[in-house]
Amino acid sequence: MAKQWRVALGCDEAAYEMKQAMIEHVRALGHEVEDFGTHEAKPVLYPDIAIEVAEAIAEGRYDRGVLMCGTGIGVAISANKVAGIRAAQAHDTYSAERARKSNDAQIVTMGARVIGIELAKTIVESFLGNEYEPGGRSQPKVDRIEAYEREHR
Repeated sequence: MAKQWRVALGCDEAAYEMKQAMIEHVRALGHEVEDFGTHEAKPVLYPDIAIEVAEAIAEGRYDRGVLMCGTGIGVAISANKVAGIRAAQAHDTYSAERARKSNDAQIVTMGARVIGIELAKTIVESFLGNEYEPGGRSQPKVDRIEAYEREHR
């Protein structure tokens, strides 16, 4: 049986429908889900939601995160402002897999105006179904990211 994660999900109004589908899908995969909003399709400031999700993961309350906005870019930038967080935008399953295996990303971000819900489901499955591979070629890179963060925060 695959590892079960505590997953935090969040979005802005552009990705509200996608988030609702991802909540159902992630639960169907057997993971625990927390919905950080938005809870309706009205305009919100996505940085607030992305940062709240990222802080919850950085604090250890959740293991993984899925953030969505129109492009996936804004929520990725916002989440990456939180110390210790690596959020990676993925619009294909290979990028989602590499985000985990090579970069130890804790959050995947996607754009509801860029990809459809069915593709988003496969991206989330790939992201949640892969693990970081410590000690490999990427280890010095991840170590350097963490060192920079410690030195500059």
